Amino acid sequence: MLTSLSVRDMVLIETAELGFQPGLNVLTGETGAGKSILLDSLGFVLGWRVRSGLVRSGAEQGEVTAEFDLPADHPARSILEEGGFDPDDGLIIRRTLSKDGRRQAWVNDRRATAETLRNLSATLVEIHGQQDDRGLLNPTGHRPLLDDYAGAAPALKRVAEAWEKRQHIAQRIADVTAAHEASKKDAEYLAHAVEEITAIDPQPEEEPQLDTRRRQLRAAEKIREDIANAVQATGSEGAEGALIQAMRWLEAAAPDADGLLDPVIDSLSRVLNELAEVSTGLDDVQSQLAGDPGELEEVEERLFAIRGLARKYQVTPEELPDLSAEFDARLQKITGAEDELAALAKDLKAVEADYATAAEALSKKRRAAAKDLDRRMKSELVPLKLDRAVFTTEIKPADPGPTGTDQVRFTAATNPGSPSGPIDKVASGGELSRFLLALKVCLSGRSDGLTLIFDEIDRGVGGATADAVGRRLQSLGQNSQVLVVTHSPQVASFGVQHWRIGKEPGPKGTVRTIVTPLSTEERREELARMLAGDVVTAEARAAANALLVEAG
Repeated sequence: MLTSLSVRDMVLIETAELGFQPGLNVLTGETGAGKSILLDSLGFVLGWRVRSGLVRSGAEQGEVTAEFDLPADHPARSILEEGGFDPDDGLIIRRTLSKDGRRQAWVNDRRATAETLRNLSATLVEIHGQQDDRGLLNPTGHRPLLDDYAGAAPALKRVAEAWEKRQHIAQRIADVTAAHEASKKDAEYLAHAVEEITAIDPQPEEEPQLDTRRRQLRAAEKIREDIANAVQATGSEGAEGALIQAMRWLEAAAPDADGLLDPVIDSLSRVLNELAEVSTGLDDVQSQLAGDPGELEEVEERLFAIRGLARKYQVTPEELPDLSAEFDARLQKITGAEDELAALAKDLKAVEADYATAAEALSKKRRAAAKDLDRRMKSELVPLKLDRAVFTTEIKPADPGPTGTDQVRFTAATNPGSPSGPIDKVASGGELSRFLLALKVCLSGRSDGLTLIFDEIDRGVGGATADAVGRRLQSLGQNSQVLVVTHSPQVASFGVQHWRIGKEPGPKGTVRTIVTPLSTEERREELARMLAGDVVTAEARAAANALLVEAG
């Protein structure tokens, strides 16, 4: 709710302080008195586009401050939190305009951007009038308004959830398909590589073992003769035979040597044992060097094959087994992508069926609500002197999306048989205002904490029609704060707060706008002026008093 508006040095206003109340707040005054200045000032502080030249002549800058009272669940609080403002501080917006066009804004005494002001504005104020392009005339807002009227939030949530699932699966299909198409180009290469590496089947640490064995086999031919000579020299025909003979001689002489030969015999025994180990070792070496005559060729062929593969795939021989496993996994993934795509296609079909069911249920709810809204609008238009007009909530198919498959637009025909069209295109200024009032009355209770402003909504009507307009504005004020700029005494009589906008002479021949809150007696006098004109008669005062009594 807008609680106060302070205006300094804007156009003809030197200073004005307005304190607003819940319910219907009324602004009256003669044509040209400056009522539009107040609306322009409010639009300026809320970041709207306004006409140039707002700074009062002779002033360095103009300033407007608006204060709002926000309920705990008001949508403006989330905007404040997102912008880093403390929502518990209430909401005070201040904006200045220098005479050279520079603008500055503050929200709760912290600098704010025009975008922040506009975002807040959408949750704070809704203006209705002949220049209304923010509220009910904006076709992008018609579907949400109908959904609110229909109480379609649960159905809308189901549609949004089904759409989100559908989009997620569709994106997954696109990603898998793209990856599959790119991978298919590598499939032949991968299959050949896996087959080639598998055919050789290199083992971990095999290459260094083969290299060692190859060196051994190549060296065997060279050292085989030397080892054979060594075997002969140390064997029974060489050192071993001689030592054994020496041992026999010593053992024969030992009984007569009185123990003197025992140490020598022990040493010679150890030498024979060591020599036996030498012979065994030489036999083993000869056995290893002998081998298969074709082994060297086989070893070299496998070693060169492993090294050739490593060079081809630019890895070390030891990395070939892991590379084969990696290529095989990639190949399996390519093959498995087709199975995954088939499963995803099945999931997509199921979720699209869920979406279609949810969207149709939502559409059915909208169509029922549209018929009810059209019926209510028909009854509301009659007392507003628009009984020949036809209001239609038009629902057409739209591309599927998170809000369903419907395009919603409010249309009207001002005369039976005339083609329907956008309200602002087929209705005159006065008719447009009354259309908007009737629609707002039908949608009352769904204003979401907005302050509703009606600019000269009573233009071109009087008598019973003006009374009907006033009563509907009063009814709207039961659930929302309403501000109305009016020339109709019937409308003004329903206000709980009444301000008179007037002009008075200023210094040096200038004129300034004065905003005055009216007491009960002053209200009666203002209504009488509106009824009678410049000369207020007793009859006019009596009529004004009757209006106030009837309005309650």
